[in-house]
Amino acid sequence: MKNTAEKIKSLVKPIGLQLLAGLIALPIGVAVGVMDTIFGKVLLEITGFRELYPLFLIPALPLAGVLIAFCCQRFGGASGKGMTLIFETGQGAQDKIPLRLIPFVVVSTWLTHLFGGSAGREGVAVQIGAAFSHWAGRRLPFQDAGKIFLVTGMAAGFAGLFGTPVAAVLFALEVLVKGEMKLRALFPAVTAAFAASTTSQALGLSKFTFLLSAHLPPFSWLLLVQLLLLGVIFGVAGGLFAWCLKRTKGFLSAKIKNPLLRIGLAGAALSAVLLLFYQGRYSGLGTNLIQASLNGGTVYPWDWALKSILTIVTLSAGFQGGEVTPLFSIGASLGAAAAGLFGLPVPFAAALGYAAVFGGATNTFLAPVIIGGEIFGFETIPYFFIVCTVAHVCNAGKSIYPQKIRPDF
Repeated sequence: MKNTAEKIKSLVKPIGLQLLAGLIALPIGVAVGVMDTIFGKVLLEITGFRELYPLFLIPALPLAGVLIAFCCQRFGGASGKGMTLIFETGQGAQDKIPLRLIPFVVVSTWLTHLFGGSAGREGVAVQIGAAFSHWAGRRLPFQDAGKIFLVTGMAAGFAGLFGTPVAAVLFALEVLVKGEMKLRALFPAVTAAFAASTTSQALGLSKFTFLLSAHLPPFSWLLLVQLLLLGVIFGVAGGLFAWCLKRTKGFLSAKIKNPLLRIGLAGAALSAVLLLFYQGRYSGLGTNLIQASLNGGTVYPWDWALKSILTIVTLSAGFQGGEVTPLFSIGASLGAAAAGLFGLPVPFAAALGYAAVFGGATNTFLAPVIIGGEIFGFETIPYFFIVCTVAHVCNAGKSIYPQKIRPDF
């Protein structure tokens, strides 16, 4: 009887700890959802303001960059590492994430977008969630609580901003390692992600959706070949983006060692190019390219390439933001450009590129498939599954994030 009772206890205890972690993750998700809402709404207002006055704001990008670099250098400490710090903590190279990272990365990203830098927003949301949740998790009496709640916060941050909780959970579980998932964080990540997404949408942060059902071609052998070829194109584009980003960061850091001078010179070059090409068409998130690709707007064959180059230079110079939303726009505009070559509906090819280039650049598979379903309708999953599978194979194992091979918990 004693042995039986001990066995039952050994089985019940981990279940109870998982349930407790999930309950603790609920208020964390709500708090992250609130912070995501504030960040996201202000960012949208800033974007709208910049689009009204691009000729006045974009020329000041180098000054904004110097201010960002100075503040991070003088007051930021380890916070200046941004997403790198999050991944170093998740992989055991760092012990903690200072809470000051949150205001630093939020304000720096607002400045980047106000003055026209080509950058995203998911990096900020993920850092908000990771920093806050890891800070809370380190105070809990769980084994590996800090790391488990780091993943939980990453899921909450992504879900609160994009309104895609299932994809957010898979992204957080999948992205820290190559080919393996940290499933001990699954339940708290799920509860936090849904809490964050529900909170942000209740507070008025709208979720982007586009029903693709009217543009879906019937399955055929020809379509299968077309999907496989598109997967190759999107995977190579995503892997190339990740490779170029890493190389450009290393090149600029080696050639211009002073971070203030580096961001100032790069900012001056960026402001000139951004104004030269359609007065800010490639500034900011790139949602204008996404809308044009899906709704029959003007999409140039070179949009995806210019958006890639300008995003890489913006982030490599030291400006803050993220890569995911620009990757969505790069993929959508590349898909729209490729649609004519394959004789496919433009919104269909753009939607596939939206998800698959993101997967190719982040070295993830499940997250882009599900984000395709959450945004474009779950009846599209078979199409995304095929294209994202090939994209994952063809990205050469590259990632915009510093992934490692094996998890440590």
